[in-house]
Amino acid sequence: MSRPAQPQDLLLMFDRPTEPIFMPKGDNNNVAFDVPPALLDNRINADAGLVNRLGAGEADQHVQVKTIALPDLSIPQTLARDQNFSLFIPLHRKAAGRLIEILMGMRNIDDLVSMSAACRERVNPYLFNYALSVAILHRPDTRNLQIPPLFESFPDKFMDGAIFNRARQESEIFPSGSRQPLEIPVDYTASDLDIEHRLAYFREDMGINLHHWHWHLVYPFSGPRSLVDKDRRGELFYYMHQQIIARYNFERLCNSLARVKRFLNWREPIAEGYFSKLDSLVASRIWPPRHSNATISDVNREVDQLQVDIADCERWRDRFYDAIHQGSILMPNGNRELLTEEKGIDILGNLMEASILSPNMNVYGDLHNMGHLLISLCHDPDGRNLETFSAIGDPATAMRDPIFYRLHSFVDDMFQEHKSTLPRYETNKLVYNGITIRSVDVETPGAPKNELRTYWKKDDVDLSRGIDFTPRGNVFARFTHLQHTDFTYKIQVENSTNSPKVGTVRIFLAPKFDERGVNMLFRNQRLLFIEQDKFTVTLKPKSNTIERKSTDSSLTIPFERTFRELQRNRPGGGVSLEQFNFCGCGWPQHMLLPKGTPEGMPCEIFVMISNFDDDKINQSTEGSCADAAIFCGIRDKLYPDKRSMGYPFDRMPRDGVNTLADFLTPNMFVRDVSIRFTNQTVGVQGGDEPNRLN
Repeated sequence: MSRPAQPQDLLLMFDRPTEPIFMPKGDNNNVAFDVPPALLDNRINADAGLVNRLGAGEADQHVQVKTIALPDLSIPQTLARDQNFSLFIPLHRKAAGRLIEILMGMRNIDDLVSMSAACRERVNPYLFNYALSVAILHRPDTRNLQIPPLFESFPDKFMDGAIFNRARQESEIFPSGSRQPLEIPVDYTASDLDIEHRLAYFREDMGINLHHWHWHLVYPFSGPRSLVDKDRRGELFYYMHQQIIARYNFERLCNSLARVKRFLNWREPIAEGYFSKLDSLVASRIWPPRHSNATISDVNREVDQLQVDIADCERWRDRFYDAIHQGSILMPNGNRELLTEEKGIDILGNLMEASILSPNMNVYGDLHNMGHLLISLCHDPDGRNLETFSAIGDPATAMRDPIFYRLHSFVDDMFQEHKSTLPRYETNKLVYNGITIRSVDVETPGAPKNELRTYWKKDDVDLSRGIDFTPRGNVFARFTHLQHTDFTYKIQVENSTNSPKVGTVRIFLAPKFDERGVNMLFRNQRLLFIEQDKFTVTLKPKSNTIERKSTDSSLTIPFERTFRELQRNRPGGGVSLEQFNFCGCGWPQHMLLPKGTPEGMPCEIFVMISNFDDDKINQSTEGSCADAAIFCGIRDKLYPDKRSMGYPFDRMPRDGVNTLADFLTPNMFVRDVSIRFTNQTVGVQGGDEPNRLN
């Protein structure tokens, strides 16, 4: 059957990314693109004999791709098809921005399908996947499509490279229905001889790395300004990474490790090595490792048109601190823009991320991105060995590397320097007159009150759409990840006024003790509070009981949204497909809680109810996705909380506040809780089949 192109056909272009566009696509190998020769790369002569030999003639549906005049693709084609792609490299960002502009500029679906088919054959597969994903997310005629998670197209970015040879063998030898899941070892990147490997379950978690990648789809570096310039984007860049560092330090304390050391001296050896064991299926080579005590060098790589010195980064760093201490930044016209209490952090975030929103890149440079690149190219800074960047050089893999957290601790320290210059929150900025929280408890099925439970869980992911030139059919990889038992907050609140009051409930979690097992000063502990949830309630006069399930968190997206192939898991309950797709951006629900300890990690849950009149944004969010708004905002809307992100912990404490207890006002409450880790695995070993995420 021959038919015209439809919007959902664009999703098939993510399948098997290095196979020609005319090879069969789809779950049942039943869709083929009939592409005019003019749109194909000259390297392939797609005559009828070749097309039939590759199986397209047997497809049930044939999508008629129309001829279209091709624009100048020289900029996107500066990146070779067999290179790795990184948003941190300016040349690659420029290529991505141009390709996004081309795809966004197509007048209709027919033109978009035709242009996508042509670009898929001509540009780097990683670049194409990124640009098409951004375009689909932002075009009004495609935003209801459900972009498949990156691990489906490029599983090589998320798991042990050794598994792909086994997957090919399994595909060749066994028919689809009888293939066995391939177990990914828990400890495949290092052994316990490396103390940092204790955190591998967090750093290498697929959901966390997918979150980091998807965030950059929603908030691209470059492209049409309307795509990049989103409300409070710079502040969100700061806050998301601040929370990641807080969570990482929380995990370190759970594993008897000290908080991470900032990467301050860029000229001293990097103690932490990292061997990712990732194997690029596009570039057909192992991602470079970094040995312990490696040193950074100035980078001058002609292949990437990249030249940056350590001295450049040191100069940009010093200019950042100068701007913070002067309370203003230098603009290109010579004037200065104030770093105000409301807008300062957003300006600094845009400067640091160095997207096209940077107010003055000539002066303040590209510190964050070049930091990633200097580290990721320390093994081959001048390209003499023809090596690519290591894992920290790609947003999809950067969080796997221990040095990511040291680099971002350094970055966050600069943001905190700015925050320390802002007015403290005095009591009148914290209280909610008439509202008193009487108690907070957490209930976990099968556990004592105020005890949270974590354990290991096995699940399967389908590799078949990312392994090219192999027989069709599912091939599963089985992985192990941290999981927790769902729990419920129960909050008792007194409204002593005579009328209903609307409030914002803010829930945070922090470790109670530091590395030495002693109580922390509030000025230090506040940086370890991780936001768990934020939602609005109406409080009737007198007593109120608020119950909130952990699965309703406005920080996270469900496990199914993180992993499962979205065409088979359409949302229900009145949630539109558009909302569902945008909500692909969010922290993974299975990583809501830190690991804890076998004896129970002492923690403190902080609950605050703030005055909604001071929080609210006057806009309608009906029909918009707000499920994971804390890290991702709301599509085409203002960020749904007027307060500074991280409120009330984003500033230094007021005078006289030394401990968390000193900080409290009647509309706040702190409850001691523990996180008990059970070193058991649910899944095959527990007698239950794992989820099949396909």
